Amino acid sequence: MLEYHSIQSLVDAAQEKGCTISELVLADQSVQTETPKDELFRKMQDNLHVMQEAVQAGVDKDLKSTSGLTGGDAYKMQQYAQGGGLCGSFFTQALTRAIAVSEYNAAMGKIVAAPTAGSCGILPGTILSLMEDRDMPEETAVMALFTAGAFGMVIADRASIAGAQGGCQAECGSAAAMAAAAMVEMSGGTPEMCAHACAIAIKNQLGLVCDPIAGLVEVPCIKRNAGGVACAFAAAEMALAGIKSVIPVDEVIDAMREVGDSMPCALKETAQGGLATTPTGIRLKEEIFGA
Repeated sequence: MLEYHSIQSLVDAAQEKGCTISELVLADQSVQTETPKDELFRKMQDNLHVMQEAVQAGVDKDLKSTSGLTGGDAYKMQQYAQGGGLCGSFFTQALTRAIAVSEYNAAMGKIVAAPTAGSCGILPGTILSLMEDRDMPEETAVMALFTAGAFGMVIADRASIAGAQGGCQAECGSAAAMAAAAMVEMSGGTPEMCAHACAIAIKNQLGLVCDPIAGLVEVPCIKRNAGGVACAFAAAEMALAGIKSVIPVDEVIDAMREVGDSMPCALKETAQGGLATTPTGIRLKEEIFGA
């Protein structure tokens, strides 16, 4: 049985068996949980459907969070995406999905924490875009979530997926890494390419702080989900091109843990530093909660 302590061990096991990471993980989880593979697949399929529903609900132009800080930006992005934007409609629609799910979360909607609520838009923004806009089978997207989940388990074990422990690198950074690996597999990349994509994505968000305005998972969190999508696409594209991370993926994850440990408390979800303590950040907090 797999222990999920190392991504390289997952890659080695998949290569030895001549299968994808997702096939390896699904078979392993079936054994570990004593659950038939088709039942586990259906449960993961349910997660995918929740992501789709969150996107649909999140693009409502009248959607607002309880605080009133956020809402309606996914609708704006969706309208803009129809014109193609600077990078084409595929990418702008991916940003739309990420913002939609994140705004829906801020409005207390049902989402999939992937791996956290604060980073819930990144996997839908990437995986659903490949499935829906590139006409990939739903089965491929569901299986990719097993790969993303396995990589997330390793990151959680070796480092952290919590902003309060590791900063936003542990949330949006981890989500971008999981998404990058999943997209590589969906696109026919090898397990080794998935590992390189994961490493590149984490490196590109290494040191990202968690500094929510008024302590709410809204500003700058929602826009960081869109940024995480961009990071995931860049990492996946490089890995699929054959570009490798010079630093092995597990060492990159260990470095993320060390960076998180060295971050001051003020930059780890306490709203005591960064954007949270700018004049505007303080003013917004006072308007929401009072002086």
